[in-house]
Amino acid sequence: MAKVFIPTLLKELTGGQTEVQADGTTVRQIIQDLDRQFPGLGNRLTDAGRLQPNISVAIDGEVTPL
Repeated sequence: MAKVFIPTLLKELTGGQTEVQADGTTVRQIIQDLDRQFPGLGNRLTDAGRLQPNISVAIDGEVTPL
């Protein structure tokens, strides 16, 4: 399970939560689970299957380029 920090601009989609849990072993799977839990979140995080340019991914505290 992944810990996902939700930016302020997306909190309205998570009911105000700033940190949520998502299942998956890849970024794509995690985003799919986030969208299942919070419909519409996937569309705000991705465009044509790619991360939006303003989205960062950190693994074990290290920002990872995708």
